[in-house]
Amino acid sequence: MHRTNNVWPLYVSLQKQTSTFQGWANIHWQIEAFISADKAKPEGAKLVFLELFQDERASYRLNLDLDQPKLFIVCDELADGQWLPMSVTAEQSIATACLESDTPVLSLDMPDAIACWIEAFITLHGEVEICAHRRKHVNRKKEQSNGSVRRRR
Repeated sequence: MHRTNNVWPLYVSLQKQTSTFQGWANIHWQIEAFISADKAKPEGAKLVFLELFQDERASYRLNLDLDQPKLFIVCDELADGQWLPMSVTAEQSIATACLESDTPVLSLDMPDAIACWIEAFITLHGEVEICAHRRKHVNRKKEQSNGSVRRRR
């Protein structure tokens, strides 16, 4: 399976880790394999898709501009406690919404090849102006600390 301008098929497998701390069992999941679907499928891996959407370009740009961009694997928790990878996203707000609704999410550093592919997607469809309300707040705090506060009327 090959990628397109907006869909990259990936094989993802997860591994369950169990540790003990002060007599309590602690279970956590980690990514065992994360490879492009144009390679051989690892044993136990599931085919998932990283799909890009034009209306999320600003979020992709914010992610790419981080010191270490991330990808997020959204999982389904089965009745027996197993986690099954369902999708991959580069959109942090989707990952956050999933976590807030108790949907398991794992993160990993974005591979350079995927970062370049997302950059090409943004370039193909055009940059979107990032409207961050927080910036106004941050700028006002900065102005206040300098002693020159501008008031809105």
